[in-house]
Amino acid sequence: MKNTILILSLLAAAGHVHAEKLVIKGSDTLGAKLVPMLAEDYKSRNPGTTFEIAAEGSTTGIAAITDGTAQIGMSSRRARPTEMSAATAKGVTMKPTIVAFDGIGVIVNAGSPVKALTKRQVEQIFAGDITDWSQVGGNPGKISIYTRNTASGTYSDFKELAMKKRDYASSSQKMAGNEQIAAEVSKNPNGIGYVGLAYLSDPGIRTVAIDGSLPTAARVLAKEYPYARPTFYYTNGEPTGEAAKFLDFTLSNEGQKIVAKVGFVPVSAHN
Repeated sequence: MKNTILILSLLAAAGHVHAEKLVIKGSDTLGAKLVPMLAEDYKSRNPGTTFEIAAEGSTTGIAAITDGTAQIGMSSRRARPTEMSAATAKGVTMKPTIVAFDGIGVIVNAGSPVKALTKRQVEQIFAGDITDWSQVGGNPGKISIYTRNTASGTYSDFKELAMKKRDYASSSQKMAGNEQIAAEVSKNPNGIGYVGLAYLSDPGIRTVAIDGSLPTAARVLAKEYPYARPTFYYTNGEPTGEAAKFLDFTLSNEGQKIVAKVGFVPVSAHN
């Protein structure tokens, strides 16, 4: 009987060693498509590994590293000084690793006649200075603005890159993710919003050229598109264990092929 118990205990211990769980929280831009695809490929190479992925915005990913509730925090923006200070106060070293490059595309309904805008017009639309499509060559109609919510890194990055840090129009409607913005714009002939590169092919929408430039991977790579940005994994110092292995896989040739397949620009191509 004792031998049986010992064998069962050893088997349980062995099972525990091989069953690794990796908790990843943060950016919807990374977490809705890219990281789940990376995780599926990784699991096929590392049987027994399980993932908990929560894509609720970059702010939540950075907070999860500070609080120790995730091993990897996904973020489409850099951590703010206040976030870095909060981490330091808890003895956490916030370490960013660039895992892909992205471009924020401005989208309109597929039926809209508007195919191009200037950077100034984009700023004026999202800040609420321009409120009717007829002011920018479209059909008369009140512009419906869709943005990400305040936890989103894309929400912050777009303010920084496109709006000179101005506030969004009070009439703007906040969405939880890229796919939700694309879905709303596809249903609304007067809609406008923004999404990452991986979501520009969603049905019912069209990407608008900004000062003559479309957010293609090549233009993001060449830094010719105005709303381009890096995306990150945040860890508490140098990652260890399964987190380190998954980060290495993300940056490997196999991982970066998935990055490109989803629609992002691989880190290796940018170097």
